[in-house]
Amino acid sequence: MCPGEQRRARHVYSETLLTVRVAVVSAYSLSVPGGVQGQVLGLAGALRRLGQEVEVLGPSDSDAPVGVTSVGRSVALPANGSVAPIALGPASMARTIRALARADVDVVHLHEPLVPGPCLAALVAGPRPLLGTFHAAGTSASYRWAGPVLGRLARRLARRCAVSAQAADLARRHLGGCYDVVPNGVDEARFAGAEPWPAEAPTVLFVGRHEPRKGLAVLVAALPELPVDAQVWVVGEGPETERLRAACRGDIRVRWLGRVADDELVRRLAGADVLCAPSLSGESFGMVLLEAMAAGTAVVASDIPGYAAVARPGREALLVPAGDPRALGQALHRVLEDPDLAPALVAAGLVRARELSTDRMAERYLERYASLTGGSGL
Repeated sequence: MCPGEQRRARHVYSETLLTVRVAVVSAYSLSVPGGVQGQVLGLAGALRRLGQEVEVLGPSDSDAPVGVTSVGRSVALPANGSVAPIALGPASMARTIRALARADVDVVHLHEPLVPGPCLAALVAGPRPLLGTFHAAGTSASYRWAGPVLGRLARRLARRCAVSAQAADLARRHLGGCYDVVPNGVDEARFAGAEPWPAEAPTVLFVGRHEPRKGLAVLVAALPELPVDAQVWVVGEGPETERLRAACRGDIRVRWLGRVADDELVRRLAGADVLCAPSLSGESFGMVLLEAMAAGTAVVASDIPGYAAVARPGREALLVPAGDPRALGQALHRVLEDPDLAPALVAAGLVRARELSTDRMAERYLERYASLTGGSGL
């Protein structure tokens, strides 16, 4: 957001109690776990708690979550070293336009507005006004090859937000325009009340897709630095799973859990002593770090911009150079062995989770909605 727009948004919100009808549209399948999808559903829930009327639209490959209108099934396509479950067919785009027309909303909020499928359809043919949130950071092949075309489409957005300074930088570099940084949010209540998963020893937890950029190979290489009585829970799967399992075969400290249900993941976060997030690059926002903080778990992570914006070095987490197994292992060893360090990180992390809760995120977006509606629906 440009400075003048930000002042106007704060003025409108501070002077009124906004009630808005908003459609929140996800580019990615809402039946597949993911950072964008979690933010879409979390924002919708928080807005409803604030008394707003919310429609959620997006692809879904099974029974749609409660409160979600499915616009079709997705296909998994490679994207920036990972996979993106998007709905490309014209039928899903047509369903999106029809659903938005029926919803009679004041604002349409697009998460990743330039991704082909429901968001791009709404951007081109949906009702106005449109607010877009950009999540990606690092590099983008689509921005690089189609930046001029996408830049013209982005001008249809009345407001542009980004989840971090890194995401804003990527979008601004290729698309131009002004971006207001609205951080992602964590549902504090979901994690604070979780029953910790029983741990038999000092425990390190890794959560993520087993692909190069997530850095699981760095954690595997760091195993010799960990205490002999530690255990490591590895959640997730991916193209590197079998190779990395073979690399540490015989190390009884490592448990490969595969994909786990959401409830189990929350309990694992609460039960672990430290979350290890060794990503190498491409993280626009350290959501898993924030979830660990909300669960009362210490954090050790790579010192990359998307993580440092969430967990400030030495305050909410220990951050180490990306790709350095020795530094990673030594930091994990410190957290597991130092009786004063982990409690200090946990206490600061709980405060940070309150600052970056889904309720605060919803309030921030309500300020932006207010600037678009001029207080309509009050």
